[in-house]
Amino acid sequence: MVTTSDVLHAASSLSAQQRAEVAHALLLSLEPNEGDADADAAWAVEIRRRLQAIRQGTATLRDWDEVLGDIRRSIRLEGS
Repeated sequence: MVTTSDVLHAASSLSAQQRAEVAHALLLSLEPNEGDADADAAWAVEIRRRLQAIRQGTATLRDWDEVLGDIRRSIRLEGS
């Protein structure tokens, strides 16, 4: 029988991308099977696109506090 230690040891030899894929698959296995495969695939494509833009320096990055402030202001304006 394979133990948790065996799995972790084997996973440690994988690349960061491969470990991320394993982690994602494991997390998904903990969720009910109510997921939308098309939505999951679409999000995977979007995440890869965004990561590529960040790595290429073409993405516009903003500080989380600034973004949160903008969201809160937007909510206040909609409530007015």
